[in-house]
Amino acid sequence: MNSFLKTNKKFFIYSSIFLIIIPFFGLNLILSFIGNILLVIFLVPILLLIIGLISFSSLRSNINLCSKCGYISLGSDANCMNCGAELNKKDFQKNQIYKKPSETTIEVKAEEIK
Repeated sequence: MNSFLKTNKKFFIYSSIFLIIIPFFGLNLILSFIGNILLVIFLVPILLLIIGLISFSSLRSNINLCSKCGYISLGSDANCMNCGAELNKKDFQKNQIYKKPSETTIEVKAEEIK
């Protein structure tokens, strides 16, 4: 047995290096791969949600409402595309879209049908 060890000394050195060091790097590779997958699964949807909220907020600030016909315009148009009246951002902010449902009043006229 002793002569076998002497003749294959390099083989044992390389195989021990392979059995000790390679699993460490393999485990490290697997853990980093799992970590990257978890980042993709959890952080990418959160990032997309944040981008969506920012774009919705900027879109909401560009909304104009015509005080004559009620047409909603998205953009910086000065006139209504539907009736041609001047658009005013302040009119939109005072409109019922920004009011809470508990603050709005809807008037209903009842008529008897014969």
